[in-house]
Amino acid sequence: MMMEEKTAGAVSASHASQWAPDREPPSDQLSLNISSPEEWKEMERTLRWKVDLRLCSIAGILCSLNLLDSGILSSASVTSMFSDLDLQGTRYSVSIFIFTIASVVFQLPCTVAVRLVGPRIWFASITFCFGLLTLCTAFVQTWQQLIALRVLLGMAMSGIYPGLTYLISTWYTRKEQQLRFAFLQSGEVTVLATGTIVNYGLNHLDGRSGLRGWRWMFLVQGLITCVMGIATYWWMVDFPEKAHQSFCFLSEQETQLAIRRIEIDRNDVVPEPFSWRKVAVHFLDPKLYGFACMFFILNLVSTALAYFLPIILQSGMGFSSNAAIILSTPPYYWSVIPALFTSLVGDTYRLRGPMITFNALCLIAGFLMFGLPSSTQVAVRYIGTFLATGAYVSNWAALNAFMANNVVGQWKRATTAAAVSACNGLGGVAGSYIVRQQEAPQYQTAVWVSVGSHILMIVLVGVFTLSFYICNRQQKRGMRVLQDRANFRYTY
Repeated sequence: MMMEEKTAGAVSASHASQWAPDREPPSDQLSLNISSPEEWKEMERTLRWKVDLRLCSIAGILCSLNLLDSGILSSASVTSMFSDLDLQGTRYSVSIFIFTIASVVFQLPCTVAVRLVGPRIWFASITFCFGLLTLCTAFVQTWQQLIALRVLLGMAMSGIYPGLTYLISTWYTRKEQQLRFAFLQSGEVTVLATGTIVNYGLNHLDGRSGLRGWRWMFLVQGLITCVMGIATYWWMVDFPEKAHQSFCFLSEQETQLAIRRIEIDRNDVVPEPFSWRKVAVHFLDPKLYGFACMFFILNLVSTALAYFLPIILQSGMGFSSNAAIILSTPPYYWSVIPALFTSLVGDTYRLRGPMITFNALCLIAGFLMFGLPSSTQVAVRYIGTFLATGAYVSNWAALNAFMANNVVGQWKRATTAAAVSACNGLGGVAGSYIVRQQEAPQYQTAVWVSVGSHILMIVLVGVFTLSFYICNRQQKRGMRVLQDRANFRYTY
């Protein structure tokens, strides 16, 4: 019987080596008792569906709740919050700035904590905490109290996005990742847009129970986040090698299949023992800084749009307060379409650089429609916000896949995710200052900074593409080993 099991394992290993395009299966085979390539594909399809349903759904919800903070604050910015809290001058921008700084500082340790503490406990805890802090924001009386809570909120939220990006990247093969990041982003922006509509309704509760409309926004959405934090403990899944320990998730055989897929793709399922030295050494990799720069550029623009779009619609296009809140939602619903489409194309043809470049060009076109001095028609300018929003949301998925596809190793993956998210946050700091009220209705600083930064992004993609092409040719000729993996090649 034992001999039969070993033979079955050897047969499955033989099949796996035929089906996997990148490398042979690891030598310490796990017996999956798979009898044919068709059965392998069917099991993979079932596994992907289960992981999509559990991981991508909760990840999308948590990132959405994270992103809703900007939605609440931007919606509240066109209500009585400015006068109630005396947010004069740059105080509103400072509230965004201080939140981002706190988030940047804590992103690396919080991302490492996902692996050390475990995703279920970690994400449940920090989600409940930032929900509680959002709820408390409903009761602040001064702008100083608001800023103090924003610092704590930045600390609590710092582990959400990089941690989930890291976790998702450990579950999927490289050719599957962009579409999953697109699922994540699509869920985010859909909830953000819906949350904005909810904020519109909550603003009509102005005066109920002695609370202004903007306070109801923070109160209700803070309560929702707290409830989701509790549910996250059972909904969230663990890393692939511990998947069978998650609540009602994978069987032992499905866990083995999940491990085998990643081992075949890049051989980095099990992390090395942790030490800060093993984390710090990855900062010597120049790729990290290139990825970080591109994420900085992207969030420079996305922060400007996310926080200031209602203000732009009100001050720049002449809409009323309530109309500005409502009209800021359709661009986010629209963005789901280009995000999913470009990601599907990117994963199908394993294209990363061309997708990023295409999205960057669309964003440039959108900002020019929106901000050129000759662009005076409100309809044309409003359509420009659709194009720009769809482009930057699409590039979130494309850039995450570009990064995750070309980084191997658990601690390197975690370090890179945290570092680029930190620079992404710094882009948010810059983005909070490029939309200047005194420049309404054209906002020339925001327009030209966004256009110029995305030209730089296209240049960086070109440099990466050329570098990866040369490295792959050298690897193919046996001249070098990439990422310490014999058969690894870069994806561009």
